[in-house]
Amino acid sequence: MSEHATAPALYPLFANLHGRTVLVVGGGGVARRKALALLEAGARVVVGALRLEPALAGLAATGRIEFRESAFDPAWLDDAWLAIAATDDAATNRAVAAAGEARRVWINVVDDAELSAFHVPARIERGPLQVAISSGGGAPMLARHLRATLETQLDASLGALAGLLSRERDRIRQTFPDVAQRRRFFDRLLAGPVPRLLRQQRTRRAQQSFDAALSAKTKQAPSGSVVLVGAGPGDPGLLTLRGLRALNEADVILYDRLVSDSVLRLARRDAERIEVGKQAGDHGITQQGIHALMVEHARAGKRVVRLKGGDPFVFGRGGEELEVLRAHGIDYEVVPGITAALACAAYAGIPLTHRDRAQSLRLVTAHRKDSLDATDWRSLAQERQTLAVYMGVAMLDTLQSQLLAHGRSPDTPFALIENGSRAEQRVIAGPLSELVELARIHDAKSPSLLIVGEVAALARELHWFGGAPLRSISSNLLEKAA
Repeated sequence: MSEHATAPALYPLFANLHGRTVLVVGGGGVARRKALALLEAGARVVVGALRLEPALAGLAATGRIEFRESAFDPAWLDDAWLAIAATDDAATNRAVAAAGEARRVWINVVDDAELSAFHVPARIERGPLQVAISSGGGAPMLARHLRATLETQLDASLGALAGLLSRERDRIRQTFPDVAQRRRFFDRLLAGPVPRLLRQQRTRRAQQSFDAALSAKTKQAPSGSVVLVGAGPGDPGLLTLRGLRALNEADVILYDRLVSDSVLRLARRDAERIEVGKQAGDHGITQQGIHALMVEHARAGKRVVRLKGGDPFVFGRGGEELEVLRAHGIDYEVVPGITAALACAAYAGIPLTHRDRAQSLRLVTAHRKDSLDATDWRSLAQERQTLAVYMGVAMLDTLQSQLLAHGRSPDTPFALIENGSRAEQRVIAGPLSELVELARIHDAKSPSLLIVGEVAALARELHWFGGAPLRSISSNLLEKAA
């Protein structure tokens, strides 16, 4: 095929190879991968080669494949339904292709679109559900890239859904003999609770919901639900795959002020977006108002995503929201997120635990003064532990004075991580005695996470994201003196 020739149009199909003979010519690693895929499809696999690599030899020894030990013989194709040439010898590959053409046997020559009568697509498998992607053999790396993209979007529970629909196919056709009726039934079913219940591993409930949908021939009121999704600290790359899928299925997104714009841009474009963020001193929407919005939209049959910065169950009031949803009989699920302590520390190069420096980790919120009044400061001030303080910028003076008063050394390292994991991340580091003053000098703002403990000193040598930690007052004075 010339450089500018147009590749022929291909006709896609899925072949039933169960019990049928397929020939693989070649005995190396590529031949092994092809043979294993064919065995998974139930084919009778024959491998012809002068020698076999160890894994293929093991398959031959256990009788899983038939081994023909010689140079390629066209007679090998006599009982084959199709064949794959997987050698590194161009002459042998051409001979296999020519012999297949003469016998009307479909041949694939690995990495040679011109000699191939069929192409093996990049595949995504979810149980009986398969998605195949082909570039006609001309751009296999593009097909693999698209497969990787789709892998992130197709939930593993689709396999269970495909299995359920396959088992119930006859019942569906009997109940809805008209194609248009059947299509409307599938639209209702797939927008209803069955996919979600299978995703939650609640197979009995999913079957019951399917049976109810099948028996209700008239259109029922849509069933809404809420998904609590942890958006992570801001870097969209830290959003989980399940969180991404939930955002792409949402009708309504209720999001906090700490959710970054880059995460919101990943959401379904036509979803209704409602900011429900709260901030200290800001009398915006109340928690009760958020509860009311969740219930209102779910009762209207909408798929609601409650998108929360970090993780919904770490100082995120996710438990309170689930209690409200349960009290109102609204279905829900939770998608955890990477909480700020984990992400901010990692992006600042700070291990939260360390064999020599910290054997325990404490998570504390300093959102309000009354949350600090009942704090066991003596316990928090112990050495060789890491203290991670959420929402503490407004309470740094209290944090500093109480830790020092209850025994923490003034030289204890701290790191204040502002906008952790985001492009504007800053890390302010120094001794605990200079915490308040350094935060004032550098005008530290929320969102910031405070880490106090011996591990915080590692930020200076292990930082990798953004700029180096801003220097302490004492370091600046030493520099000037020098």
